[in-house]
Amino acid sequence: MQVAVLLPCYNEEAAIAETIAGFRQSLPDARIYVFDNASTDRTVEIARSAGATVRSVTQQGKGNVVRRMFADVDADVYVMADGDLTYDPTAAPEMVRKLWDEQLDMVVGTRHHDAKDAYRGGHVLGNRLFTNLLSWLFGRSFSDIFSGYRAFSRRYAKSFPALSEGFETETEMSVHALELRMPVGEVATRYGARPEGSESKLSTFRDGWRILRTIGTLFRVEQPRAFYGTAAATIQLAAILIAIPLFITYFQIGLVPRFPTAVLVTGMTIVAVLTFFAGLIISAITRQRREVRRIAYLAQPAPGSPADR
Repeated sequence: MQVAVLLPCYNEEAAIAETIAGFRQSLPDARIYVFDNASTDRTVEIARSAGATVRSVTQQGKGNVVRRMFADVDADVYVMADGDLTYDPTAAPEMVRKLWDEQLDMVVGTRHHDAKDAYRGGHVLGNRLFTNLLSWLFGRSFSDIFSGYRAFSRRYAKSFPALSEGFETETEMSVHALELRMPVGEVATRYGARPEGSESKLSTFRDGWRILRTIGTLFRVEQPRAFYGTAAATIQLAAILIAIPLFITYFQIGLVPRFPTAVLVTGMTIVAVLTFFAGLIISAITRQRREVRRIAYLAQPAPGSPADR
């Protein structure tokens, strides 16, 4: 079993050496990669000195880094963690063992923190809200959809499209697993405070809005019948409410004096019907796309399968 540890980094000179050392101790046979996202400090120099294989990604954004990581690295199991020392490297062996022994495609390291500065209150609340939203939209979810600490099978890595650019990539990862009905698991991990000199790159409101937009986009793309069906029903309901006074007047005097309103109602009804059928057509296209992703997924052997042993 070949294990690759993938560490996306940006200006983490204060933590990268200790992060690499921690994963090397926990997974001594793994190959450690540092994917530097155009750092302006000594991150690259320190990572190379610590013995990691360093790759550079010039396009800013974690999603761009994840895209390169899965494309460039070939392994049986991928362990992804931030290079800021917030994730506990000692949990990695359990995550790898669970993924391999239970033949899972993704294991999420759910964060539990004791340090006051480890996880801001706004982020905790946002995580809960988005987790519940994802569960409502897609039927099931994870305990911590924004965790950057995950183990993946080769099946997952080579079928994940990685279309996001920034921190919304964790949401895309979760939806990808849910949509293909992959076997997944979770392992509780300690989440620590950043070391002195390391700063969070996550903006609560800016990235929160991007994550919400990503969930909405994924819902529209992956669940088009529900999305367009809801839109069609909403438009049609509004048309009916607007038409009620027209019907009352018609039954009273036998005329429709508010002709522009009647035209509006007719137009809204036509739009609702077109929206509904657009959802059906896009749903068929989505099914074909999902089949293609499923075939790409099945092209790789399952973790822990006889083909891999």
